[in-house]
Parts: sequence; C-alpha cells; structure tokens
Amino acid sequence: MAVAVAAVRAGWRYARPVGWKLGCCPGQSRAGLSGAAGRWPGAAPKGAPRLLGVAALALGGALGIGHTVRGRLKSQEQLAKQAPPELAEGRLQLTLYQYKTCPFCSKVRAFLDFHALPYEVVEVNPVRKQEIKFSSYRKVPILLAQEGELLQLNDSSVIISALKTYLMSGKNLEEIVSFYPPIKTVNDQGKEVTEFGNKYWLMLNEKESRRLYNGKEARTEEMKWRQWADDWLVHLISPNVYRTPAEALASFDYIVHEGKFGVVEGAVAKYVGAAAMFIISKRLKSRHHLQDDVREDLYQAVNKWVAAVGKDRPFMGGKEPNLADLAVYGVLRVMEGLEAFEDMMCHTRIGPWYLRVEKAIAEAQGNY
Repeated sequence: MAVAVAAVRAGWRYARPVGWKLGCCPGQSRAGLSGAAGRWPGAAPKGAPRLLGVAALALGGALGIGHTVRGRLKSQEQLAKQAPPELAEGRLQLTLYQYKTCPFCSKVRAFLDFHALPYEVVEVNPVRKQEIKFSSYRKVPILLAQEGELLQLNDSSVIISALKTYLMSGKNLEEIVSFYPPIKTVNDQGKEVTEFGNKYWLMLNEKESRRLYNGKEARTEEMKWRQWADDWLVHLISPNVYRTPAEALASFDYIVHEGKFGVVEGAVAKYVGAAAMFIISKRLKSRHHLQDDVREDLYQAVNKWVAAVGKDRPFMGGKEPNLADLAVYGVLRVMEGLEAFEDMMCHTRIGPWYLRVEKAIAEAQGNY
C-alpha cells in the first residue's frame, strides 16, 4: 500500500492527448487544429457501465501484473534524465526535481517554458525519493538554482514568484528568496505543514511593477487567480480523474508510465493505487463539498475562469499569458488524454483560451 500511496503523491498524468480536438463535440470548430484520430488507449468509452471499471481492476490485478512487470523491465531503463543544458558562464542554472504528473510541477514547467528558461529535469521516485535525499523539504517541486551560490527553492508558487521577480528586477536571487519565509503551521487534520509567506507577491518596486502590470488592479487580479488555482482548481482534479473505477485505472496506467517507478512498484501502484484512489476520491468530494456529479464543479470552475478572462482579451495578462494564465493552464493540462479532460473541453468554453496558452508557450520555445 505504501507504493500505491506514493503513486498518489505523484499526482496526475501530463502528456499530450492522443486524439483530442477542439471539435470533439457537435458545433465546435476544428479549424486550424490538427491531431491524430482516435481515443486515448485504455480509456473506457463514455457511458461505459461501472461494472467495466470494477472488472478492469479485478482482472487487471489478477492477470495484468505479470505483463506489466515484463513491460517495465525495458521501459524503466528509458527513464533517463533530461541532459543538462549548456549554459554560458554566469547564466542562471536550474534543476527541477519533480513528479511529471504533478499539477504543481506542471505549473512550474509552464512558467519556465514560457519564459524560455533552460532547466534540467530530475524525475523523483515517489516511493524512495532518493533523488531529493539532500533536502529536509520532502515535497515536489524543488528547484535548485545556481548563479554562484546554490539555492534551493521550495513550493511551486514561491518558485514562480521568485524567478519572475528575478527576471523583472535583476536583484540577487538569494535576497529575493529571503522574502518568502517558510512558516510552520498545523492544517485541519492536525498535521504540521510548511507554508510560505508572500508567495503570490512579486517583490518589485513601483517602476518595475508599472513595466509588468497595467495598473494595481491587474496585479491584484493575477494574485487572486493564482491563489484560486492552488486553493480550489487543484482540488477538482483528483475527484474527476478517479471518478469511476475505469477512470481510476486509466489514470494510474499513465501515472506509472510517466513516473519513475521500479518494476514491482509500478505494477502494484497501477492496480492497488487505482482502487485506493477511487475510494479516496469519494472522501475528497465530501471534504471539498463537491456536487454528486463532480464534473459539474469542474465545468463551473473553468467557465468561471473563462468569464474572468473575458471576451476582450486573449489572456488574463492581456496580449500574453500572465502568471495566473500559466498557473491555470499548468493545473488543467495534467488531465490531458483522460476522459475528464475530453469532457471538460466538450462541455465548457475553456478550449480556445487553453489552445492560445499552449501556442504561446510553444512559440516562446521556438517550437510552433
């Protein structure tokens, strides 16, 4: 069970969808879009009986583990780390420790990619966590930044705020990080946790702020929606991707595929983890006071976001994505390829904005 719990901590899948297009529902335009036809492999057809998911868990656990173990013997060898970028002397060198399927890690990658900041990726094994044994802070993402002294930045929002401040102000990064102090507190479950002060603030003077924001309202709006992504939107992902047994199994199939698991760890995580998260997702639904049909909460949230962006600007940031755009995009994209993502695209107005952010990130990297 420890392996399954570790897989849960790894978050949700992030990979390009196999077959999704904006025109997946009647009345939606496919103009200007391309993609391979077909559904994501392993996903249950919409409307499939719940019995299908139960059977998948039962039969998969009994018959599929051996196949998974054999298949992972080679695939685990292919989980090589991204090669460190060749940086000019004096450039900021970044190393991101992550679970690829974690929405908070996805937020950080969206920020780094949009700002064309080169970085090395280290995928963390969610069971052993040997890759971050150097750190007393045991969550991901962790970002190591070196421009002389080596600094460790913790928490996705702190990482993003500190680096954006660094890019806008040119201040010393060590000084900037000191403005986001760790604070020990106790959560609702009585567990001691570490929070970070000021994590949605950029430490800019008035001149720097005017270069970035079109008035104080724009700054306040960005901070509000960044926090909304962390405090609300993230909590809608798990109940939706683990909504049924079939969806839970599909989600864990990709968590194992995209994550860094050992052979046996991956096999156990896929089947035991899927069953565990199907049950846990129901508790999360109750904890966050979600509707019986959790899709409705997801639909309402993303439509609320689209309404906040409005019709008169392509992004909340105006002509280009701001930190709120990148945060919301980073959280939502971990569902790509799953049934929840397809449903969201078909039944909400999020599609055009989502594709604009995706395009903006690709263009920033020179990949569009």
